Amino acid sequence: MSSPPARPAEGPSRESPAEGERTSSLEAHALVRAFGPIRAVDGVSFELLPGELLTVFGPNGAGKSTLLNLLAGALQPSEGEIRMGGRLRSHGEVEWRQQVGILSHQTFLYGHLTAEENLRFYGRLFGVDQIEDRIHERLSAVEMDHRKDDLVRTFSRGMRQRLSLARALLHDPAIVLLDEPYTGLDVHAAALLRDLLSSLKDGRRTVVLVTHDLTQGLDLADRVAIQVRGRFEFFGSSVELPSGPPDAFYRSVVEGVLGGAGGAP
Repeated sequence: MSSPPARPAEGPSRESPAEGERTSSLEAHALVRAFGPIRAVDGVSFELLPGELLTVFGPNGAGKSTLLNLLAGALQPSEGEIRMGGRLRSHGEVEWRQQVGILSHQTFLYGHLTAEENLRFYGRLFGVDQIEDRIHERLSAVEMDHRKDDLVRTFSRGMRQRLSLARALLHDPAIVLLDEPYTGLDVHAAALLRDLLSSLKDGRRTVVLVTHDLTQGLDLADRVAIQVRGRFEFFGSSVELPSGPPDAFYRSVVEGVLGGAGGAP
């Protein structure tokens, strides 16, 4: 099946925010990250305004996690540039990382510390004001306050995922990057995560979500991307998606690049 052509992101017109309100805008321009001859990210460009949520879909090995690591400042682009609030990102810049919260495949939690101790450690690392109040708020938001004094090594995979989300949001970041946040969550925890993601769409921050879950990923998306072999084969507003089952469109895009080996999302 042939792949529909990639479409430009147009979406509904918006007024440009005042200069002081653009700190959470996020831009990538001709972004490339190569590992030897392999381009894990290959010429990705997009612009997100404050308050927008971009969901990135794609098969395994498409470069989605590499893209998030570039946006987080954990990797240096081979080519291209990244801007936040119009300001160019410099690799390893502390101020940039303080504006970003990331939930990745690694929880970055210490098993020998309690839930509360883990958050206190990261809160001090980021210089969070009124840290005890913030810890209480974040633990309550992920419904982990009743386990605040328990060692993280005793937690299930889903509980660690929820605590890791509390860690990622502890310093109230302007940019939130989420890599497969639904992994390991039961139905209740997944619904809790959806409510948390919805609350992040407060107009003050920008969110990039990578997921294989088409239903959850499309539910909150303002922008949608389908990444295949490092490239955005589709990028547009959620209203630009064709009518019909989203999995059919997804498969047509992926199979147009990979042939019949595209597989499930």
